[in-house]
Amino acid sequence: MNVGKCIIQPLYFRERNEREQKEYDEQMKNISALYEDEAEFLPEKMLGECVPEQADAVVFPQMIGAVYRSGELIKCIMKPVILMTSQFGTVEMWDWEIAAYLRENLNMDNVFTPYNVDIGKTILRSIALKKILKNKWKFLIFQDSPGEGMQANIFKRFYWWEKECVNKIEDYFGTNIVYKSWKEINQKAETISDDVAERVWQEKKVPAEGVDRLSAVRAVKLYLAIRDEVEKEGNVLGVGSNCLNESFLSGTTPCLAWNWLFEYDKILWACEGDLVTLLSEVLFYYSMKKPLMMTNIYPFLVGMAALKHEKIDSFPEIEDSDNHALGVHCGYFGFLPQSFSEKWILKPKVLEIVNDHAVMPDAEMSCGPVVLAKIHANMRKITVIEAELKRYVGYPGSDCRNGAIFHYKNKSGHKIMESLSSHHAIVIQGDVAHLIQQMGKVFDIEVELF
Repeated sequence: MNVGKCIIQPLYFRERNEREQKEYDEQMKNISALYEDEAEFLPEKMLGECVPEQADAVVFPQMIGAVYRSGELIKCIMKPVILMTSQFGTVEMWDWEIAAYLRENLNMDNVFTPYNVDIGKTILRSIALKKILKNKWKFLIFQDSPGEGMQANIFKRFYWWEKECVNKIEDYFGTNIVYKSWKEINQKAETISDDVAERVWQEKKVPAEGVDRLSAVRAVKLYLAIRDEVEKEGNVLGVGSNCLNESFLSGTTPCLAWNWLFEYDKILWACEGDLVTLLSEVLFYYSMKKPLMMTNIYPFLVGMAALKHEKIDSFPEIEDSDNHALGVHCGYFGFLPQSFSEKWILKPKVLEIVNDHAVMPDAEMSCGPVVLAKIHANMRKITVIEAELKRYVGYPGSDCRNGAIFHYKNKSGHKIMESLSSHHAIVIQGDVAHLIQQMGKVFDIEVELF
C-alpha cells in the first residue's frame, strides 16, 4: 500500500541576496533529489506569503540572519517546519542556534532538524501517514463474538475489544475501523474450488514442511476470500482477525494470508485482531519502512507466570537474566512476512486451540539490534525498549518450538516491568529508537525510552 508523498512548501527570506539565492536554488536541487520518493516540493514562496492548504509541511532549505528578525512571521506557521540546510539534506550545524531560537524564544514545538537522511525520510513519511489516516483509510477486522471463545478467560481482558479503544483510535488518528464476520469469511472461503486454490498454491509457492494438501488448500482459500474483501472495501491499510479465540469458526489460520497480503499488496496484519498492535505496526512501518513483527513478550522476571502459558519448565540459564525476555507466539517466534525473515518455513500448527489443519510459519529475523515497542491504551504514549535479539531457543513438545531471546540494551529490566502496556510487543529490526522519537513528535505522542 502506497501512502503517498509529503507535500512540502519551500520558504525563503525576503532579505536574501544574489549569492544566497543561487545557494538556495542549488540546495533545492539537492533535497529534491535526496527525498524524491518521500516528498513533493511545491514552487518556492517568500516567508510571509500564504502557505497553501495542500502543503503538509514547510521546509527552509537555507537559513540566514534574517530569521532572528522574522519571528512574528515564522511562529505563525502552524504546519511542521523542517530545516534541511546542508547539502546532505540535513540541518547544517551552524543552524543549531537558529533551531534553538525557534524552539525556545518563539516557543515553537513544530520544528524538525533531521541530522541524517534516514531521520529526514522518517519525518516526511510520518507527516504523509498522518494525512492519509485522517482521510479515513481503514483497518479491516474479522470477528464475531470478541472475548467469548477458546480462551475467554484470557481474551476478555484485552482493551482492543472495547468500544472505547475503537473510538480513541478513530478520534485521534482518523482511520476508520471496519468489522466483518470471521464466520462468514471462512464460509466464503469454503466455496472456493480446490482447483483454484491449488493453482494459487503453485503460483505463489512458499517453503513448507509437513503441510499436507488439505491444509495448504484451506490456507489458500482463506487468503483468496480475505483478499477479495480487502479489494471490495478499498483503502485498507491493515487487516486482522480473531483467529485464536474464535478458531472454532475456521478450518485453518490466516498466517499464509497475512504473508501474501503483505508481500503482494503491502497490507499490514494484526494477529488475534489486536487493534492496538495493528495501529502500532502502521505507525512504525509506514514511518520507517523497517522489518517488523509482533510476538508475545515474556520477561524472565515474570517466571512461571509466563512459562506455564507456553508449557515450558524454565527459562534458559543466562547471565543477567533480569534483563532478558523470551519472544514466542503461536508455537514459534511469531508471524512475520517472508521478506522480513532470514528463515521462513510454513509448518503444521502447534497450538491445541486451532484446527488440526491450521498452519504457522517457523520464521526468524536476523539476530542483532532490535527495539520492542507498542503504543499504549491512551494512544498518547509509546514505550520503546532497545534490545538485542541474541539467539533462538526451542522446547520440543511445548508451545515454544522456536522462540527468540532478547537482551535489554540498557539493563532496565525492573523499570520495564512497571511500564509494559501489553503482552504483545512489536519487534522492529535495527537501532531505530531515534526514528520512533521523530515519528512520535509528528503525531504528538510521548516516546518513553528504555
